[in-house]
Order: sequence, then C-alpha cells, then structure tokens
Amino acid sequence: MLLVATAVFYLWNITVNGSANVFYAGAAWAGSRNWEALLFGSVDPSNFITVDKPPVSQWVMGLSGHIFGYSSASMLIPEALMGVASVALMYAAGTRIAGRPAGLVAGAALALTPVAAMMFRFNNPDAAMVLLMTAGAYCAIRATAVASARWLALAGVAVGFAFLAKMLEGLMVLPALGLVYLVAAPTGIGKRIRDLLIAAVAMIVSAGWYVLLTLLWPASSRPYLAGSTDNNFMNLVLGYNGLARIEGKQGGGASRSIADSPLATELMERVRSRAGSRGGGSMFADGPGITRLFTGEFGIEISWLLPAALVALFAVIALRGRLPRTDIVRAGAILFGTWLIVDGLVLSYMKSNPHPYYSLAIAPPIAGLVGIGVVECWRQRHRAAAVVGLAAIVAAAGVWGFVLMERQSSWLPGIAWTALVFTVIAVVAILVIGLRSDRRLLGRRALIGVAAVAVFAALAAPAAYAAEVVATPHTGGGPSVSPASEDHPSKGGGGFGSFFGGGGEKSAALTSLLDATTSRWSAAVSRSSAAAQIELDTRTPVMAIGGFNNDPAPTLAQFQQYVRNGDVTYYLLSSSSSGRSGRTSSQATLGRSLGLTARETSQAQELFSRYNSGSVTGQIQQWVQAHYRAEKVGGYEVYDLRHPTA
Repeated sequence: MLLVATAVFYLWNITVNGSANVFYAGAAWAGSRNWEALLFGSVDPSNFITVDKPPVSQWVMGLSGHIFGYSSASMLIPEALMGVASVALMYAAGTRIAGRPAGLVAGAALALTPVAAMMFRFNNPDAAMVLLMTAGAYCAIRATAVASARWLALAGVAVGFAFLAKMLEGLMVLPALGLVYLVAAPTGIGKRIRDLLIAAVAMIVSAGWYVLLTLLWPASSRPYLAGSTDNNFMNLVLGYNGLARIEGKQGGGASRSIADSPLATELMERVRSRAGSRGGGSMFADGPGITRLFTGEFGIEISWLLPAALVALFAVIALRGRLPRTDIVRAGAILFGTWLIVDGLVLSYMKSNPHPYYSLAIAPPIAGLVGIGVVECWRQRHRAAAVVGLAAIVAAAGVWGFVLMERQSSWLPGIAWTALVFTVIAVVAILVIGLRSDRRLLGRRALIGVAAVAVFAALAAPAAYAAEVVATPHTGGGPSVSPASEDHPSKGGGGFGSFFGGGGEKSAALTSLLDATTSRWSAAVSRSSAAAQIELDTRTPVMAIGGFNNDPAPTLAQFQQYVRNGDVTYYLLSSSSSGRSGRTSSQATLGRSLGLTARETSQAQELFSRYNSGSVTGQIQQWVQAHYRAEKVGGYEVYDLRHPTA
C-alpha cells in the first residue's frame, strides 16, 4: 500500500513540470537521438559539450526517450519511479533493522519529505544519486547483519554508480557504510577489513570504468566535459563538482573576480534576506553555518523531521548502548546517523552554490532514524527513558513543523495549528499512558489511536508542503518547495540563467529557419541552458558556446574553423545579451521574483554582461558581430554565418 500510494502521489500530473530543468531536458532529448550523446550526457546530439555532471541520470532519461520517444512524460516518469524505488529500499532497510512498522514509518517519512516530492518529479541528477545511495545503505545493512562480503561489494557498486550520478556528493554515504560494517558485522576484525577492501575495489571498478573511458577516448572525437577547465574528468572531480565547491574556490580569472565583486555579494545578500523574511523561496542558501539546514529554503525543503531524527539517534544509542557489538538496531542508527551528520555538515558549510535541493541527499537517513527511533522507543515503553524519548521525537517533529509553517503564516494556518494541537495531545497521551503503572491494561484501540494522533502531528505539515509541490509546476535550475502563493523563479522562470543571454522566446519563424538547415549544428548560442531550450523548441542540434558556466569551449579559433567548415549555420544572440536592447520583460519578471528592484535588476544584468565579456562567449560574440549582419527573428538576433559582411 505504501508503494502504491507513493507511485500515485509522485506520478500524479507529473507532466505539469514540462521540461523541468531545460538544461537536462535538452540532454535527455539529445540522448534519445544519438547513442554517443547518451553515453557522455551531451547537451546536443552532435556531441559538442556535455552537461556539467556525470551521465547516470541522463542514461535513464535518454534510454526512456529511445524506447518511448522523447517527451515530458518519458523523461519524468523514470524520475518518479526512482522515487518509488527509494521509498521501497527505505521500507526494506527499516524492516530489516527494526521490523515492518519501522519500515513503514521510514518509507512514509521519505515519501512525504517536501524536497523528495519535488526532486523525484524533476530531471536533475539528484534522484538517481539518492536512489543509489539508498541502495548502498540497504546492501550495507544486509551485509552487516550476516557479515556478507557479497552484499558489501554490492553496496560498493551502488556507491560507485552514485559517484557517476553526481561525483563527490554521491560518496557522502561512504563513511557511514564503512563504519557500520567495521563496528557491527558479526565476524573477526580481519575479515571485516578484508571485506571492506573488496567493497572498495568494487566501488572503484564500478565508477572507474567510465573515468577511464573519458581519459582514453580521444578528446578530439568526444564532447567537451562541461565544468572542467581542461576537458579532463578528474578536473571535475577535484574542482567544479568536488573540493572546490566545498571550499568556495570555483571559477577563475574574470569570472571569479566578478562573482566575488561587492556588487555580486550585495545582490546575493539582498535576495537571501528577502527570501528569509518570507520563510523560504530562494534558490540560494544562507551563508555557511550549523543553522543553514534549518533556515530559509533549506529549512522548508528538508528540516521538518531533522530535529526528530537527531532525538531518535540519541534515544536509540542510549536504549541499545549495552547490547552486544553486533546489535543490528544500533547498527542501523549508526549507519543513518553517520550519513546524516557527515552529509549534513558538508551541506551546512559548503561555500559554493549550495542549492537547497541538494538536501535530498539527507532525506533517507532522516527518515530511517525516525522510523527506527519511534519503533524502538515504543517497544521499550516499559522503560521511562523510552517513553520520554518517544514523546520527545513526536514533540520535535510537531513543534518544529509548526515553526516552519508559521514562517509563512498566511498559507494554510489551519493545518499548522491543528498539527500543533495534535502534537500536544500525542505528547501528553504518550507520557501519561507510558508512565502510569497500569499501562498494560490499556486497550489496543487506545494505543492505535495514540499512534495515529502522533503520526498526524509529525507528518501533517510536511505532507501539506509535499502536496503543494505535486500540484504546482516547477521549472528552471533552482526549484523551490515554497507555496505557489510565493513568487519564485522555479514556478515559471528560469533562474539567473536568464541574465546570461538565454531569454529568447519560442518563435515559429526561428523554428522554420533552423529546421531548414542541414549542417552539423543548426545554430550556436551562448550557454547550455539557452541551447537546450532552442533544441527543445526546434528539435535541431544547437552548439552551446561556453557550456553551462563559462567553459573554455570552443576557443575563438575553433569556432572560426567550424564556421569555415560549414558545421554551424547561424549564430543566435538574445536581446538580453546583445548589449543594445536593454532589459527584457523576462528579466524584469525574474528580478521581481528574486526580490530585486528595477535598478538592482539592471545592475545584475550589467554584472553578468561583465562576466561574459572576458570569456570565450564574449570573444566569439564580438567576432560574429564584427563580421556578420544580424536579422531579428523572434526573440533573437540571428547572424547567418554563411554570408560574412564585406
């Protein structure tokens, strides 16, 4: 029943999100058209440049497009099914640790976490990564219970493929898997270490084959690896998608100086502060710190059950503290607790682009801890400490849910106050019933009633947000669970990408123009998001100059050679990046949704124009404008690269 309900919930009207993140949607379309594009995760079927993440998620969506034809449904339904599979694994892990009730609570908690309801209906790589991380945790639980090298190796394989979904973020579960087996597996220390080494080899092989493929495949005959500075996969691991993101050292040269400029800092702080005053809704996180996961958009995406999970971790360790080393319930708490703490601290303190939806990575350990903690406290309700622990878990969930709901007090205030009342009733009932000397005489129906009240108190508020997520369209690069009444780019906008020159409107004339081309790329345009959108509109391959974020590809000389060879027919420049048409209406809308004044929006546009000027995108744009004549078609200035000016 849990899995059926989750499937219905996640699949319901899933195409309301359309192309979701067009950056990944364009790659899904490209993968459905060309097998090499599918292999590398290319943005276009002619294989110029990849997306800025490894391709596991693109393999799933692109293969679905190969089988069923590309559409919003063929792209997003696999994402929802990955969500259902994650809930199934959560249920299975909880059941093996503490019994079926624990599995049901853990599975329901994961399914109703707002960020899960959002990202398992979206096309970012997070869904595939979290499914694989959860699979790794399940395999590690099975391995720990019987000291199985085979199951531990399977955990390593799952983590290896999680790395191929989102690089280092997929490895955040690794310390938890290794620690729980080393601590609790029922065998000697020698075999435990040997099994861990075997699992490490399995992980390296499952991830390393693709790394070797990119290193051995000639760079001249494969797409450029977006996000890298030298077209090398390991540069991505250690830089853009790795340590540089944690340390805040991404970018370089002109792009770095622009990003660190006082104007950029001031604009970002204004966006954050205004989002915070609304209780969330920003695609950007608060500054680094231990409270980040509880504030702003992070708070309303992931923190609903986070206090309860921490209480549950403490309670299980305390209640099972004197049992043998191999105790599986305590082992489960160690696994989920270590996963939560390690990954949570990284999310709290990472300095570069910590999008709140990254918090999906800690939704499974939060759900697992709550499921294990609630059931363990219930089973040991003959002990006062367990009764107090159960009451504390319910109180932490219900009260914190009320606090989060009150941050947007005008939205569904009835649910917030009802959940708070139910929380008080549940906590009082647990304490009164649990601490009375004749509690064994209490009827089964009364106990079930108390349990039902407690479940409603804990899950009503996050469920309301999750239901709002399912009912509301989400698009762009920074989806938000903020209610539809809150203006946010993910509900119809494209995020800051609109400032980079990707804001041209769909045009029948442009579609007809590009459809008539026979060259390798119908057109070239700055940025992958803009290229992907044009591809989806015209169903023709488009070269993404500069990739997602100022990648050094192609160089001016390379682009000139493409033009001489007739590989590119048109160069497209949206009015927002031409330097002559001023601020577009889409940018004005975006500026308002981010809480910027008209002056601040103009400043942001100027900032991103400066950001582009020193890059390959700026160099190529200047060369094209100097040698070709523009014609206005739809929302773009179109330069015919077949006919240079005299």
